Amino acid sequence: MRPVHEVLASPAAGAVDIHDLTVPLSADTPTPVLPEPLANLADFSLTEVSAYNGPGPYWKHHNIHTGEHIGTHLDAPIHWISGRDGKDVSQLDPARLVGPAVVLDFSARSAVDPDFLIDTGHLLAWEEEHGPFPANSWLLFRTGWDRFGHDKQAFLNLDDSGSHTPGFTADCARWIAGQPGVSGVGVETVGIDAGNAAALNPPFPMHHFLLGADKYGMTSLKNLDKLPTHGVMVVVAPLPIVGGTGAPARVPAMVQK
Repeated sequence: MRPVHEVLASPAAGAVDIHDLTVPLSADTPTPVLPEPLANLADFSLTEVSAYNGPGPYWKHHNIHTGEHIGTHLDAPIHWISGRDGKDVSQLDPARLVGPAVVLDFSARSAVDPDFLIDTGHLLAWEEEHGPFPANSWLLFRTGWDRFGHDKQAFLNLDDSGSHTPGFTADCARWIAGQPGVSGVGVETVGIDAGNAAALNPPFPMHHFLLGADKYGMTSLKNLDKLPTHGVMVVVAPLPIVGGTGAPARVPAMVQK
């Protein structure tokens, strides 16, 4: 059997587990909050058009209202000024949206310090123990933050000094962006940067370096605790919005039993 046939046959044969890494998308989904005078995106909402009634006797459908970067979503290169000449979400290479993933677990450190920043040394130590990142890979960072997904206040963890969620140092962001085999990064938090990343140099370094290097970001993932460190294949499926800087996405992960 050819490799592609093996992949196609695996779910029906019960040879793989499929985990949904996507948060449900609703008006209650936690969304980014930027301080004034910066503008915020619209939260997700549905407006009924018909419901088996006069406007549509045999069907029910809605209009969707949402910002691009709401819930589990992908950041395309043009989302950030450093990638402004790059690709929009409709232009992303499909071959880079499907590939192997590795799960890096920093949940213990993040539980102690919500402002914990992953540094280059952490990733070099991880590679020393587990081996190099595979080609065309997605790096999925587990911080345990998805446990707050039902509670917007806890998920954003805002106070007078800003938002307190884990992320990456500027040096780490630069290092990841320089890894040719990495297609993208996925996190459990509301954005690919730490909550207080505006204070780093440059501000929001994951956005700056990652998107500027034609790599992609995925946010608000869940169920990373159900995945092994290796042996995961992810499918990142954003809406192909022409001119879009990002889009809500469904992210299934396949793991061989």
